[in-house]
Amino acid sequence: MTEPKRLFDCILREQGVPALPDMLAGKENGKYKAYSTVETIDTIHKLSAGLLRLGISGQDGTIEGRDKVAVISKNRPEWIMLDLAVQQIGAVLTPVYPTISVHELEFILNDAQVKVMFVNDEELFHKVLSIRERVPSLKDIFTFEHVAHARHWKELLNDLQKDDQLRLAAIRDKIAPDDLATIIYTSGTTGTPKGVMLTHHNIVSNVLSSIPCLPRGPLRALSFLPLNHIYERMLTYVYLFSGSSIYYAESMDTIGDNLKEVKPQMFVTVPRLLEKVYDRIMLKGGELTGIKKKLFFWAHDLATRYEINQSMGAWYNMQLSLANKLIFSKWREALGNNITCIASGGAACQPRLIRIFTAARIPILEGYGLTETSPVISVNRLEEENRKFGSVGPVIPGVEVKIAEDGEILCKGPNVMLGYYKRPDLTAEVMEDGWFHTGDIGVLEDGKFLKITDRKKELFKTSGGKYVAPLAIESKLKESPYIEQLMVVGPERKFVGALIVPNFAYLKDWSNQNGVDDSSHEAMVRDPRVIAMYQEIIESFNKYFDHVQQVKRFRLLPADWTVETGEMTPKLSLKRRVIAEKYRDLIDGIYAE
Repeated sequence: MTEPKRLFDCILREQGVPALPDMLAGKENGKYKAYSTVETIDTIHKLSAGLLRLGISGQDGTIEGRDKVAVISKNRPEWIMLDLAVQQIGAVLTPVYPTISVHELEFILNDAQVKVMFVNDEELFHKVLSIRERVPSLKDIFTFEHVAHARHWKELLNDLQKDDQLRLAAIRDKIAPDDLATIIYTSGTTGTPKGVMLTHHNIVSNVLSSIPCLPRGPLRALSFLPLNHIYERMLTYVYLFSGSSIYYAESMDTIGDNLKEVKPQMFVTVPRLLEKVYDRIMLKGGELTGIKKKLFFWAHDLATRYEINQSMGAWYNMQLSLANKLIFSKWREALGNNITCIASGGAACQPRLIRIFTAARIPILEGYGLTETSPVISVNRLEEENRKFGSVGPVIPGVEVKIAEDGEILCKGPNVMLGYYKRPDLTAEVMEDGWFHTGDIGVLEDGKFLKITDRKKELFKTSGGKYVAPLAIESKLKESPYIEQLMVVGPERKFVGALIVPNFAYLKDWSNQNGVDDSSHEAMVRDPRVIAMYQEIIESFNKYFDHVQQVKRFRLLPADWTVETGEMTPKLSLKRRVIAEKYRDLIDGIYAE
């Protein structure tokens, strides 16, 4: 088998990928519809020919000359079919988050000079339609769902004629590994989106380096993180190149049901979703009574002490084996009872969570990377000698990492982006002698395991000139079941403060038991008894930090931070500047006393 050099090589039969009855599968009318390898590849070729008939192509082969095609849709088989169809005609896919603001959408479509747009449904069709007159490059909009007065994507799927096949083959053969494959606009936490340019070689090199780090295929995978982000998309190529089947979840709300239906061996997630799964498990455990409740928390306590790469002793191992049989088997059932591992990335995951899930025979492989690095830089492996709790694992083959004098992680390798689209000034800011400046602070433990200690831009000084690293404080405090979300504040202030979003399910239960009015979130967070209870929680965690990093005062908030309300990025990271601005008065109040 020849080594693939371009992303769409995954659908060329000579690559030796085994044919599947369910290469891709998505829900249609409440049931999973599977697309076989033959059907998927046939559809991709027909879509490529349809796009060529529309006049979409790689034009003169330059970055500016290549036509740009945008997609704004939930994860579904058609998404990846479109991706590969666009690639093999030399055009460039520009994916957009469905939750994007109209203002940012208009900016991206104009910046990339998008010619054709594919959208999921009626709502997104009208979103694009509302700005169409302000995007002169946009010629056509197609929908995946049937929408009144809109062109359906299947209009482009005509039977392939011999001329179509010859034309497509001629174009495909000329596409080189160093050609631009996609432009991904990073939402960032503030400011104008930046278009990250990734070549076929950037992503293929990352795919080939990641395959040995993950369970051997073929597998059955569940996909639900947005394909718009390089993280889920790169793992999709890993699945395709290793002959695995990909099933798409209907939505974030149906993941639990879809896990039981699909019974995947693997899926990719972000820590925020793992935290929610864990919180639900712990709430159910708290509702148990008698011996069942005692057994649940006995098993949980065992899991919190679990360690890898060292002997835990025969007595501990025997107890954990029993706990797995009696308690953790139910956890695995809720995930489909077939999980080999879960890959986690996009943000820092609490080591405590990874420890507990791993003890429950649900290995969490935490990794690290950025859109600009295609994305994986390092990842924990299934083999225990290449796994360490609290780290993001060893650096993957072919990628180099070094730690700068100020602690910043620098990366060099074939996975590093071509640059930011139309922004050589921004590219120059992050590239130096071939090294990409990640903006993250970290260390290499044991000369092998990369550990992220904070974001360089998120480090701040108090007014006393002392540095504070928010990430470590936030990660530790979120170990409390009563804390759902939290942001440390205090740049240029006298001390460290915090904004806290309670876990309202736990808080409501506590309020009910302590005679606190639980009729609304606002009533609970204002109650002095609740505030005193959170003060005790903060003080119990402050002992883990030196004096400068201890949280001295806080404010409780009555509503979760979400993507929809603007405080979270689509990959569920905090938009710190947005939160700081939105709650400026509350933050000022922390320091006014």
